[in-house]
Amino acid sequence: MTKNYEVTIGIPVYNVERYIRLSLDSALAQTFSSIEFLFCDDCGTDSSIDIVKEYQQNHPRGKDIRILHQPQNLGIGAARNRMLAEAQGRYFYSLDADDSIAHNTIELLWNAAQEHQADLVYGSYERVFVEDDKEVGRKQFPYPFRVFTDPDIYADYVYHWGVQGMNWNFLLSMDVIRRNNLRVTEVGHGYGEDFTFTIDLPTYITHAVLLPNITYQYYNRDVNKPKKKKILSRKYLNRAIDAIAEKKRRKELLGKRYYSKRISILMMLDCSFACEMVGRRNEFDEPFSNREVRDMMWHPMTFWEIVTAKSGRFHNILYWTYGVVPPFLCAWLLKPMIIRYGVSKH
Repeated sequence: MTKNYEVTIGIPVYNVERYIRLSLDSALAQTFSSIEFLFCDDCGTDSSIDIVKEYQQNHPRGKDIRILHQPQNLGIGAARNRMLAEAQGRYFYSLDADDSIAHNTIELLWNAAQEHQADLVYGSYERVFVEDDKEVGRKQFPYPFRVFTDPDIYADYVYHWGVQGMNWNFLLSMDVIRRNNLRVTEVGHGYGEDFTFTIDLPTYITHAVLLPNITYQYYNRDVNKPKKKKILSRKYLNRAIDAIAEKKRRKELLGKRYYSKRISILMMLDCSFACEMVGRRNEFDEPFSNREVRDMMWHPMTFWEIVTAKSGRFHNILYWTYGVVPPFLCAWLLKPMIIRYGVSKH
């Protein structure tokens, strides 16, 4: 049965039984009343979804909890898309199942959306650093208070000054999502699908608000512990590369004031993947050749378009060079970037 909600909080669930109560408690403690709590069960192997069902049965807001079940483990991108397709709220807010939000997060964001007739409202956030289940520090990332009301001004601000690239901690109108068929590209397995949604989101937004209020706690757990070495998947990296290539082909944005800066950000992502392909070549199940690396670094702008652009010229010329030099030279020129991105060569 469909119910009218103002906001849907979407939470993908996969093997987070140690942390999901923190997320659940913070979501269900919201001071805003009209919320659908939408969970997507991605077929994990622990008791995460059983904990959600426990809250559904026993919590005073349990009637507003709805659980979607994937047919099999499909990854976080597919889970996010399922929730975007089935959300019943007028606005969508994404929360990861191992993070938490302030008790008045939704109220603050929704009030700002109504006051400024905004399609998109960002709250500020903080990182919480945890080692061996003990908090060891916090760092806040506050935005300045800003209201955007003119076409392209918000996108210009984002591509020049930046907002977070993650899919959480912003309230987004479902009308914008449906009108533009916005979805996450399903990349999978550690190659960061969030950017496939957030990198182009500003191009669809006219009215937006940034709030300085800290509304989200993003938990970095055991970040300093050595990670077990594993074989890297060529298949999943290729999916991420293809996702970037699709974004680079949006030539209809060429005349926009932010176009060259947006391209430099996409090329930076390509460059980070190129460093993986070269610096960790022997860790892939099937290594990438120098030619594949060079061909991946193709630039969508002509040299003339780059040098006549209003911004991003230096970086775009650098990235353009990677894509036109001989393959062996491309790999050699990437060495300083490999060090910069912290990719060790084996």
